[in-house]
Amino acid sequence: MTAATPPTPTLPLVLPRPRRFFRELDRPGLIVSNLTPNWFASIMGTGIVATAAAGSPWQFPGLRLGATIVWAGAAVLLVGLTVATALHWRLHRSTARGHVSNPIAGHFYGAPPMAVLTVGAGTLLLGKDWIGVDAAVTVDWVLWSIGTVAGLLSAVLIPYVAFTRYRSTPEAAFGGWLMPIVPPMVSASTGALLLPYAPAGQVRATLLWACYGFFGLSLVASLAVIGLIWGRLVHHGVGAPAMVPTLWIVLGPVGQSITAVNLLAENARSATDAGTARALLVLALVYGFAMLGFALLWTVIALAVTVRTSRRHLPFSLTWWSFTFPVGTCVTGLNGLALHSGLVAVQVLSVVFLAGLVAAWAVVAVRTFRGSVLSGALLAPPPAALPSR
Repeated sequence: MTAATPPTPTLPLVLPRPRRFFRELDRPGLIVSNLTPNWFASIMGTGIVATAAAGSPWQFPGLRLGATIVWAGAAVLLVGLTVATALHWRLHRSTARGHVSNPIAGHFYGAPPMAVLTVGAGTLLLGKDWIGVDAAVTVDWVLWSIGTVAGLLSAVLIPYVAFTRYRSTPEAAFGGWLMPIVPPMVSASTGALLLPYAPAGQVRATLLWACYGFFGLSLVASLAVIGLIWGRLVHHGVGAPAMVPTLWIVLGPVGQSITAVNLLAENARSATDAGTARALLVLALVYGFAMLGFALLWTVIALAVTVRTSRRHLPFSLTWWSFTFPVGTCVTGLNGLALHSGLVAVQVLSVVFLAGLVAAWAVVAVRTFRGSVLSGALLAPPPAALPSR
């Protein structure tokens, strides 16, 4: 069997001619002319470092402060990218619409809701140290509501567009197909954190079971897509080197689902009776360890493929942020399993994954800074789109 290489993605990942781009910065709006939705993955990847560190079973001096500073950076990025995206849609509407209709870029519209939800969770877990609990809860409610509505829209609209407008071949399946359907799972996890702050009674109980609904919505859809990705790898091979990092996105719904069931079980006692809460805790442990097995399997496979590709050539692009958020969800899932099982082995595994997450984030963050602020290569439009003097 000969492996076929999927078509080269049309999403602009690493773009040429940065020097000319900076000479053209006097042209209004050029810096946001090619702002793709996958930029929000940088917020996801940064925010998850903070929330993962906040729940680590091994806390050492300075860890919480460092995590809080990282959360603050993610919050600043969220504000800046939101403003830049609004300008992009206002000044370059045709380009923005082109991203929506692009079978690669369109799926990454699941990134903005997850970025909002991640920053909201960090506000509640860490930001309260700086702004107070009441303000943190208020901010998180607002961000959770915005992220949940936007995430549900992405989970419905992007697959609808994919089913009715995109023309994809079997070898086109890639990790990005998971992006629009994972946000409800993130809403389930972050909504669990808000359960103790929701009004007691019907409101709190409704939030609990709604989060389980979000969990199921995302899980079933994700399993279908993961099956397609597995099939593509078997029948068509790894594909283009630039898309290899997206293999790590598979860990996103897996790790986030483990996180969700553990956080929901931990906070269910405030929303339901003791017997139901106990049953949900048992479910969290059984489901969590079962999915952890697959998470470890996929981690080894994705790592082996990444190392193999890097030895040949693994070009830097924004897809490298796939090395961060999905791994971070595994850390938060392991944190929950460590708390509820009391197993030292799980605690050690959580710290190992956290160390890998921090290392990956540091590398990708530095490369992104160099490619955007220092050279402009990640922001520059294709040569044909540059205005002529």
